Amino acid sequence: MSTQPPPPDSPATPAQPAPGRGRGLRRDWLLLAAGLLSLVFWLSGDGQLDRINGFVQDTASWLHRPKASQDIVIVAIDDASIDAIGRWPWRRALHAGLLERISQAPPRAIGLDVMLSEEDLDYPGDDLLLARVLQRSGRTVLPVAPGSGPLPAFAQAAAALGHTQLPVDADGAVRGFHAIEGSAQQPWWHMALALHCVGENGRACARPEPVPPMDPDALSWQRRQQEIIAFAQARPEQGARDRSPFTTYSYIDVLRGRIPAAAFRGKYVLIGTTATGLGSRFTAPLGTSARPISSVEMLAHVLNGSLQGSHVHPASATLNRALNAAAVLLALLALAWLGPSGGMLACALLALACLSLAGLAPRLWQVQTAPAAGLLGLALAYPLWSWLRLRAAARFLALELRDLQGQGLPTALRLGGDLLDQRIAAVEQASRQLRALHHFVSESLRQLPSPTFVCDRQGHVLLANAAAHAYARSLGHDLRAGDALPRLLDGLRALDTAAGASAGQPLLTPEALAAHGLPPSSEGRDPMGRSLMLLTQTFEAPPTTGWLITLVDISDLRSAQAQRDLAMQFISHDIRAPVASIITLLEMQRGAVQAPDLGLLLPRIEGYAQASLQLADDFVHLARAQQQALRRERLDLGLVLDQAVESCWAQASAAHVQLEFHLPEQECPVLGDAGMLHRAAVNLIGNAIKYGARADQANPATVQCLLRQDAGHCRITIRDHGPGMDGQAVARLSQPFERLDHHQHLDGVGLGLAFVRTVAARHGGRLEIESTPGQGSAFSIVLPKAEQA
Repeated sequence: MSTQPPPPDSPATPAQPAPGRGRGLRRDWLLLAAGLLSLVFWLSGDGQLDRINGFVQDTASWLHRPKASQDIVIVAIDDASIDAIGRWPWRRALHAGLLERISQAPPRAIGLDVMLSEEDLDYPGDDLLLARVLQRSGRTVLPVAPGSGPLPAFAQAAAALGHTQLPVDADGAVRGFHAIEGSAQQPWWHMALALHCVGENGRACARPEPVPPMDPDALSWQRRQQEIIAFAQARPEQGARDRSPFTTYSYIDVLRGRIPAAAFRGKYVLIGTTATGLGSRFTAPLGTSARPISSVEMLAHVLNGSLQGSHVHPASATLNRALNAAAVLLALLALAWLGPSGGMLACALLALACLSLAGLAPRLWQVQTAPAAGLLGLALAYPLWSWLRLRAAARFLALELRDLQGQGLPTALRLGGDLLDQRIAAVEQASRQLRALHHFVSESLRQLPSPTFVCDRQGHVLLANAAAHAYARSLGHDLRAGDALPRLLDGLRALDTAAGASAGQPLLTPEALAAHGLPPSSEGRDPMGRSLMLLTQTFEAPPTTGWLITLVDISDLRSAQAQRDLAMQFISHDIRAPVASIITLLEMQRGAVQAPDLGLLLPRIEGYAQASLQLADDFVHLARAQQQALRRERLDLGLVLDQAVESCWAQASAAHVQLEFHLPEQECPVLGDAGMLHRAAVNLIGNAIKYGARADQANPATVQCLLRQDAGHCRITIRDHGPGMDGQAVARLSQPFERLDHHQHLDGVGLGLAFVRTVAARHGGRLEIESTPGQGSAFSIVLPKAEQA
């Protein structure tokens, strides 16, 4: 699809930004933030994403794994004990004997993780024996379970009772315990906590306060104060990872006395089943791996954490929601502010921060966070925001296509492919044309020979071409966008009042720019003495309006006009004088009575004719010196001066003037036109002969031709010993086409010096004049020395 371009005589309407593009993307961001934060808030609650949280917590658990305490000893009812004693259950007399042997040390506390809830009908004396041993020990803790507990005799003899219940997570692993469990009327501390109290204080912990259930229909068994187990890691000397990290002895070895009683002194001794098929086993997450753990070893892990104070409290739902929502909100802000790459990096860093917090918080603050909801939000934030940005980009491209079509640019959609690709290709085609047009306009502006500035209504520079930058540098200013153009051109002053500005006043002022009071053209002179034409034109290109200002250097034109006026004035006077003299002589002879004396008349006419011819030749040479191409070649200025002296020898001899010149041995190299330099030297020597000659032929005059050089210049100096000039006369003679009053009877000084001055200037040099009244004058051509080849 394409549209016809607008007619040539109708200006193209500039594209206006479509309303609501930015607001639409902000609205999408707010909706995404609201939805994603709501999802994260809900998933951060209790019981949500337990499997993912568990995996993350297990992976980071190595950061918070305490060493196994050497004060904990396990007496295991293992396979070897079963083989030696017989099948389970055993007589309670064996337990009594074991307790007697362990208590000899004595230990800090003993945990008998064996349920003694029924009487031994076969050996009723064993129950009495065991009760007495428990009574004498005074440090044994027995377990209780929902709906069952030890026999009353055992319960009264035991130092404390405690529950051994462990909650199993959804993935079948055990990660925590409840410090208090039991009925509403009889809550119990966990057996490990009860052992800790007995070992520290020699008595049971204070009984927990009973809390009646809020719901009458709720189960009577309550759980309070959930904590996460900090599983102990084995000491290096303990060997394989699948072994228990705690010191473990076999039941039968202790019973037979193979383990000395001193091994239990000051220890927490835990007695429980580890034999295959006997007792409960739990899956414990140990970092990235898991292994089945017996009930007595799990009890040891809980006791180890209690002794070292390393158990971790799960973070509250409020804290989890705050942390997860903060991470997601920061990610959304980064996506909005930093762009796709920065946003993706920010999401990755925030995810790493969530994982690091989950691993370090247990170690630093003993709090276990649940980062799964935050990680999920971070994983969804980038693709969802990218989708919204992609949708906004597609909508933007559609609007841009409509705008470009309205401006007459070809934006045809190619057939086939994704619609977004088609729109991108169409906009890319139009953008290439716009860039080409912009490049054309920029290059055209940059290549303009005259300094051109584009500024706003206040005179601040928006664009400037290369010539404008060069002009600013010539004024000692480094032009930048935003500079005040009136301040830069403050030295450009008016020459007259024709342009509406008083002579000497700035041509460009902020007031005139703001009031549209600038004339289309005006002329002035800048601080460098250059004559400039200031051309101004207003423009309107919404949303920008301003001025297009061009400086045209007319210095050469004004200089040429001044030289033309002086030349015309000089030539009209000097050429008319000899011609008028010839006419006057002829008229005088025509009216004379006697026949003319041709011997006197013809020499005079010839002299006037020769003077006119000389003036004409000098003018032609001057014009050629100003206009013709300069042939630059390396030459020795000494040889040029030597040839000039030779050319003037006849004239000097006729005027009884002696020329002094000695060709120096050292070369004086310059780059220039040999013919022009030769004629310039001849003109200076000829002038010196004319004005330095003396009336007394017996005492001839002398003209010195000197050649000097320094590190950078070569200098030809022609010195005569004539009447000389004062300072005012020297200043006047330094102007083009000027001659002195007392030289009016001599020919050619004005054009001759003008020719010399022009040749010196075109060679990058200058003409210098020095004179003292009564002592003669010195005319010097100073030229830059050529570089060594």
